[in-house]
Amino acid sequence: MQGVIKSYDPASGVGVVTDDVTRLEHELALDALEGSIFRMVRQGQRVIFDLDERGLATRLRLGSEVDLGTPDWITTGGPTA
Repeated sequence: MQGVIKSYDPASGVGVVTDDVTRLEHELALDALEGSIFRMVRQGQRVIFDLDERGLATRLRLGSEVDLGTPDWITTGGPTA
């Protein structure tokens, strides 16, 4: 999945990412950055992520708009169903 970091507290590791397609918010799993070369993310940062069985965002990988492409909802005026 692709999304944008809505919030992140580096002290606690608590954060939220918004999915580009559905615009749903997903809490970050506490180990979401495990294995990443980065120790933290910042608000507004574009990421690629997976959802675990609990619906938490995990396996964050960093991306850019060029890498991820522009979400359909930006060009069509709303989320795609």
